[in-house]
Amino acid sequence: MARHKKQQEMELDEPGLDISSLIDVCFLLLIYFLVTTQIVKKEQELSTALPAVAPSDTPPELAPMLIILEANGNVSIKDESGAIELVESNADARDLPNLSKRLGIHKGAADISGSKALVQIKVDGDAVAQRVTDVLNALAGAEITEITFTDLLDPEAE
Repeated sequence: MARHKKQQEMELDEPGLDISSLIDVCFLLLIYFLVTTQIVKKEQELSTALPAVAPSDTPPELAPMLIILEANGNVSIKDESGAIELVESNADARDLPNLSKRLGIHKGAADISGSKALVQIKVDGDAVAQRVTDVLNALAGAEITEITFTDLLDPEAE
């Protein structure tokens, strides 16, 4: 008599993967990158006072300085005689030493006359926003907070 052994069916074991250690490593990496990441300040916090809706009835004692920012990054200043003078031509430079020097002179003149240093900025529509921030940083460095953005120049100046 032949013995018939019942073959035991082999259990179909699915291979398992323990991912608990993988999750632990992911959380550790997340914590590591959160702790070691430094947030870079791209702009200074500027305490600028934007103009009110209604213009003032009294004209300022000191004429406002007009800064012209062109599309190619050039920064010019319109002086008292109406001539436009180029003060910064390197569009890649983040600091604007010539403009800062002129702003310091303007701020000093305003302090001597007992009035506020007023600045108007005319920005070309194709100018890079970083360049506007560079000009605002130069104004903050000179402690000038009375700033007005304009899109018009005097017809006599053009």
